[in-house]
Amino acid sequence: MFKSMKTLFALVLLVAAPQAWAEVVLIKMETSYGPVSIELYPEKAPITVANFLKYVDTGKYNNGSFYRVVRMDNQAQNNIKIEVIQGGMGDVPEHERFADIPHETTEVTGLKHEDGTISMARLDPGTASSEFFICVGDQPHLDFGGERNPDGYGFAAFGKVVSGMDVVRKIQNGKTDMPTDPTKLEYTSGQILIDPVVIKSIKRSE
Repeated sequence: MFKSMKTLFALVLLVAAPQAWAEVVLIKMETSYGPVSIELYPEKAPITVANFLKYVDTGKYNNGSFYRVVRMDNQAQNNIKIEVIQGGMGDVPEHERFADIPHETTEVTGLKHEDGTISMARLDPGTASSEFFICVGDQPHLDFGGERNPDGYGFAAFGKVVSGMDVVRKIQNGKTDMPTDPTKLEYTSGQILIDPVVIKSIKRSE
């Protein structure tokens, strides 16, 4: 007989619990501007990290690109300013992407959008799939309750750059298209890189 229900409960958890995630997963991104190493935090953001690693492990990010950069000089239309670079698979057919994932807010994960944080791009909550961004400087307006996105749910942070922020900043300073009148059909944001930076590969670091 078990000495207590507490002991029984602990043993049930031990048997039933799935294999635990490693505390940190290290990945290496090779870009046409140089390498970037990133820590992912699966214990804090398990859904988002698992989704990102699915793209990594299947090679879907290979030959992708960083194609959008947001700086102080190219977001005149926004009252709340941020600084990020955005990349991923880019303009590929929807059927080549995996299904959208539930939104893991920073309120749930405890992660913050600090300098070097990697996070998922999205429209509505629960629409993140393949596209991601890296913060340049601290970006608290991207956290839960932040004002960059009107719905207030922020974005899903899931890791952080540990080396290669010089590459990230070089990408952010790339030449972009010229902004045009947002009321016109041919509107351009001024945030799209004229020469996208190629993501040669993203792999788990051995």
